[in-house]
Amino acid sequence: MRPVEPILSAGMAEVRIVAASPEAARRVAEVLRHCFPATEQRSYPAGHDGGTRLHITVDTTQTPEPNATAPPWPATSKSAARDRPHADEV
Repeated sequence: MRPVEPILSAGMAEVRIVAASPEAARRVAEVLRHCFPATEQRSYPAGHDGGTRLHITVDTTQTPEPNATAPPWPATSKSAARDRPHADEV
């Protein structure tokens, strides 16, 4: 039986980050917090190789004004897992 996911308010998004290290997960969360108001992040161990799972809830109804000092976003994004679903996805 899968745990029941909490129902989020309109405009809220639950983001789950899985990274090889806590530092990598924190860096991604930092970019998200720069773009959207967010709750405090929650981190958990992921797997047996020292990986980290980080959860953060962001409010997509509020976005910052364009800023020249904003961190750059990759022009392209490729995923190694692009063609297969994650273990917890249906």
